[in-house]
Amino acid sequence: MSQDRGHRLRSILGGSAGNLVEWYDWYAYSSFTLYFAGQFFPAADQTTQLLNSAIVFAVGFVMRPVGGWVMGIYADRRGRKAGLTLSVTLMCAGSLLIAVTPTYASIGWLAPIILTLARLMQGLSVGGEYGASATYLSEMAGRERRGFFSSFQYVTLIAGQLTALCVLLLLQSVMSESELEAWGWRIPFAIGGVLAVAVFWLRRRLAETESFENARNAGDGRSGLLALLRQHPREFVTVLLLTAGGTLAFYAYSIYMQKFLANSAGFSRQTATWISAGTLFVFMCLQPLAGALSDRVGRKPLMVAFGIAGVVFTWPIFWALQHTDSAAAAFAIVLFALVIVTGYTSINAVVKAELFPAHIRALGVAFPYAVANALFGGTAEAVALKFKQAGWEQGFYWYLTAMIAVSLVTYLRMPDTRTTSRIIED
Repeated sequence: MSQDRGHRLRSILGGSAGNLVEWYDWYAYSSFTLYFAGQFFPAADQTTQLLNSAIVFAVGFVMRPVGGWVMGIYADRRGRKAGLTLSVTLMCAGSLLIAVTPTYASIGWLAPIILTLARLMQGLSVGGEYGASATYLSEMAGRERRGFFSSFQYVTLIAGQLTALCVLLLLQSVMSESELEAWGWRIPFAIGGVLAVAVFWLRRRLAETESFENARNAGDGRSGLLALLRQHPREFVTVLLLTAGGTLAFYAYSIYMQKFLANSAGFSRQTATWISAGTLFVFMCLQPLAGALSDRVGRKPLMVAFGIAGVVFTWPIFWALQHTDSAAAAFAIVLFALVIVTGYTSINAVVKAELFPAHIRALGVAFPYAVANALFGGTAEAVALKFKQAGWEQGFYWYLTAMIAVSLVTYLRMPDTRTTSRIIED
């Protein structure tokens, strides 16, 4: 039976709100790295401390393929609602653990070890979260507006990151830098843990999708990694490659950009945070507009536009940022970069969901995406800082350009999923 519009909208809004909190918890780590890096690692220059923290950030991504695998299967077999509820439970535990972990000065190397364990838990959570939420929103949306509604997966993802930055800006306005470095950085993780408890309650009240119910009743097949690789190898590789350049660009221009502006472009930490927050807000607002456009012109033109512009403009964008001392100019340049990335972020979730049948959709979306994120997204900061430490910062610009080119070739060769979608329910 077709979902009525009000029921569908309530489910999409409910799923989106939970997704926001999940990603706030994930991004709080990156937003506050400038303040807690020295608390978990021995005294060293700022680039080395940031590099150590970025490595722990990347380690969290190691668990994302595991989360995508295990929790993708769980969401395919037990339901999208069950997968979303389990993921937020793990995220809550990881956030609260970071909030209470003693510093290196108190317990030595045990501090970064506990920090790493917490990030592994959060990586497991986010690995499952992306697949379950992307699948849930895509299946809940109607055929004619699937691009628009599924774009809220990235609206809430960006909103989570933006919320973390806003918490940072608020704390920067009421606390001194020494207070933030000493104990203030713990506040956002405590907030995240409490919010995750509220989301747990919210997600238990979500409706299940018609696609999942139909697949379970029909007995179409059993989700599993071997079944994914044997029955859908082309789709698996397509998701992996279309994600590689897109996720690297997203993390370069959102997560790493705050550090780049402070550590390479010479802006103060507070100015860098304001630039990141302002550009991310506009970026967030662009997602549903681009998603709606994909419902009219198709998914493929948007991805191809991202690929071409990314290849042409990546090096000039970073070069221009390094050679300006104007905050307004830096804002405009970063926003231009994020407008380009919108061609990927706004529709990548629905594109992946439309490639797979319902009985294996959550796993098909989650696992190859998580593998690409572990290899390229999660390592973006560490690779960029490694190039800087080696004295050839421009190497990262060329690396990003090359990976976007790989994804561009994939976009050109794949079908437009708007017309070949395997989500059959409306």
